[in-house]
Order: sequence, then C-alpha cells, then structure tokens
Amino acid sequence: MRRAEDGLGTRLVAAVRAREVDAVRRLLESGAAPDTRTADGLPVLCLPVAGHDPAVAEALVEAGADPDRALPDGTTPLWRAVDGGSPAVVAAVLGKEPRLRLPAPARERLVALARRRYETGAAAELRRRTGAAGPTVTDRVMDDAYDWVDQVTLGGLTLRAGHGAILTSLEWAFRMLTPVEELIARAVRAPDEDHVDWSAVCWVLVDRPSDETRSAVVAHRHHPEPVHRRFVADYLRRKSFVLTGSPHHAEQDAELLIAWAAEETDSALLAKVLEALTEYGHPGQVAVPRGA
Repeated sequence: MRRAEDGLGTRLVAAVRAREVDAVRRLLESGAAPDTRTADGLPVLCLPVAGHDPAVAEALVEAGADPDRALPDGTTPLWRAVDGGSPAVVAAVLGKEPRLRLPAPARERLVALARRRYETGAAAELRRRTGAAGPTVTDRVMDDAYDWVDQVTLGGLTLRAGHGAILTSLEWAFRMLTPVEELIARAVRAPDEDHVDWSAVCWVLVDRPSDETRSAVVAHRHHPEPVHRRFVADYLRRKSFVLTGSPHHAEQDAELLIAWAAEETDSALLAKVLEALTEYGHPGQVAVPRGA
C-alpha cells in the first residue's frame, strides 16, 4: 500500500476528501492505487467510511481497495463502516461474496458488533466514548437515495443510527436466517417505510421467497397493532417489484390484498392496501367497506 507521495495518489486523496466521486473514478482509471495511504498512514478508503460517503467508498472498493485490510488499531475499513452506522456505506464496503471471502469468526464479529451498537443505541455509545453527559444533536439525513437515518453527534463525534438495518443486511449477506418475528420487530420499532431499518427488513424478507417466510409475514395482517399490518402491506407492495418466488405467490398476494381491502376499516391502512393492490394490476376493483 503506497502513501500519497506520487501525483496521482495526492490527487486521489484530495478528490476523496472533497467527495468528488467522478474525479475519484477518473484517477483510479488513470492508475491511482485504490489502497493509497493518507498522511496518517491509513488507507484512503477510511476517509469515505468516516465521512458517510457511500458513492466514493463504492468507487474505491470496485477499483480494488481492500475492505478487510488490518489497520493499526486492530479494526478494518469494513469494521469501521459497521461501527459508523450508515447502512449505505456498509453496503458499499461489504464487497463481493462476503460470505465466501470472510472466515466465519470475522463474520460473527461483524454481526456481533452491529447487534451491540443496535441494542446500545448511537446516543448511548457516543456518551460512552466521549464521557459527555449533555444532550446529543440529532439530524434526520438521507443515507441513500431512498431511505433516511438519524445522525447523532456528541463531543465532536458522529454516528449514524442505522445499526438495525446493518444487522439485518449482514445476517442476510452471511445467510444467517433470522426469525421473521425478530425482523419485523426491528422494522416496526422505526415505524416509517422510508427508515433504513424498516426498508432493510422489508427487502430482506422479499429476498427470502420461501412459503415459510411469506406465511410468517402475512400472518401479521391480523396483528392488533396497525403498524404491523402496515408492514405487511408494504412488504406485499415491494414484493410485486421483483421476480422472486413463484407466479402462484403473486396470485395469492393479489387475492389476499383484495380480501384485506374489503375488510380493512382503518382508512390510512386501507390506502396502503389499495396502493399495494395496484401493483398487482387491480386498480379500483375493490369495494371499499362502509365507514372506512
């Protein structure tokens, strides 16, 4: 791994710091080393990891930057990404075939780290690190083009609170089949379809197209809490976007939504059910129950 002593390396570090992804790609294509070291001796990949910059991190990893390189403190860029709490950065740094690339102990450590951070919470973790007792500053930020996450700052340190989504994504990437009940509990803890935790759970369950998974999810249609029923509607809506499972499942999903729409009395939830139903080619063909 070379320090940024040559012109390309120096320019690469500057472009990474400036978050100029197009310039980063051009420099990498021109021969800049993707594992160039910065002045502190760390690989340049650590900069976008710390700065929550998934686009630049992805460009570096695609060019050959090593997400598993051992750092002086015993961590790796991938470990730091998990710790930092941005699901988009973790997805960018995780790389190809992580289940085959990483040995079992390394996979288990990453999952355990994500679980600890999720259970502790970003604010409590920052208080532990800084020793500060004052209030945190929390901002809602877009983690990628679609989903948001809380960004928490205290004592000059910042974490993103996306560890639920990271935990969910790592478990699936490593083919650890977390029970559906546990996954849905994570999703509804952040009851917003555009929150990273909810979205990650929904897509992972869509990617698990077995009869057992589908049955366990749609059983929540009868849950007394509306947020659980809303999750099912969102799951079925997203499920219509991808070619997973069998055509029979698609027919079952449409039939379930039609029956559900005829019964649902919560007007906000009914709108979600009808929205999902339109994705299956049934717009405006359902009788709305009286009083909905």
